[in-house]
Amino acid sequence: MHFGHSDEIWRDFPDLVPGVLLAEGVTDNVSVMSRTAKFSALAIKRLEAGAEGEMPEIQAWRRTFSKMGLKPTQYRCASESLLRRFRKERLLSPIHPLVDLCNSISLAFAIPVGVFDLSKIAEYMEVRYARGTEAYATLSGAVENPEPGEVIFADGKARAHARRWTNWQSSYSAVGSETNRVLIVAEAVHAFAEADIHKLITVVADELSAIWSIDPRSAILTRQSPSFEL
Repeated sequence: MHFGHSDEIWRDFPDLVPGVLLAEGVTDNVSVMSRTAKFSALAIKRLEAGAEGEMPEIQAWRRTFSKMGLKPTQYRCASESLLRRFRKERLLSPIHPLVDLCNSISLAFAIPVGVFDLSKIAEYMEVRYARGTEAYATLSGAVENPEPGEVIFADGKARAHARRWTNWQSSYSAVGSETNRVLIVAEAVHAFAEADIHKLITVVADELSAIWSIDPRSAILTRQSPSFEL
């Protein structure tokens, strides 16, 4: 079982820097409010200096969405959507301690962070272009097929666990009360992505250790070393 990006994704998006973590022992019976507050404060400070659309991390994803043929103000990367909502409401609705933590870190770094329940992933997960026959479960439980050529997170049973790359995650592999083992993926495409992804992955690992006493395994993927064993 492994996670990675297809050769075509590396070819078409050479600025991509993905960071991944594998963590086992996650529970939902902890409080992360004090931990998320410090990351939210960092996000507030950044937003006071300018709206999310002015941040280099978000601008780079907007350019990437345009390159994929998507309207970047119609389909936003996950971190931009979070920042946009947070700017207006100054809070995010709680979902699960781990998701809340990763969302707050995503706010602070302006980088999309996805969390997947590994018990719901079949064989492998690859970020690749869709064939159009994959099954994607919406938050309401409906099943859709991604557009051919759309960037998705696909597993060995042709399930799409995310659509439009970093735009929207499937409900099928969403973290829930029974989740124990997770894959956390952060991806950036801006000029200082490598340094920021290293920092983000270290922060997530430190938080997992402090909150759940988990020692996660992590890696920064490259075109030369594109696979992470799960």
